[in-house]
Amino acid sequence: MENYQQNDHRVRAGEAQEDQITATMESFSSKLPSSFYLGAAVAAIIGSLTFKMAGKDHHALFVGQWAAPFLLLGIYNKMVKQHGSDALSRGETAQRSNPASTTGIAA
Repeated sequence: MENYQQNDHRVRAGEAQEDQITATMESFSSKLPSSFYLGAAVAAIIGSLTFKMAGKDHHALFVGQWAAPFLLLGIYNKMVKQHGSDALSRGETAQRSNPASTTGIAA
């Protein structure tokens, strides 16, 4: 058990900070509703189907691959809105005294 705690390299809340570029990007993207990203993914799927029906297979594949990144950006946007982007900016501190308390492992 001691060996596990010595080799635990996970980052806990408050141990690492985001830079200003990330914070600026998140401040702009968090203003968009999560439905924007879902709509963009659906639009990419519809666009891909339109290209496919027009016989433009390469265009259909290109546009169709946009759906997954839009959905991932929507998930990231939702997480930033719910949890914030940086624990230190919210005044939280890392729990360094007992790392087992955050991992759910009994000491």
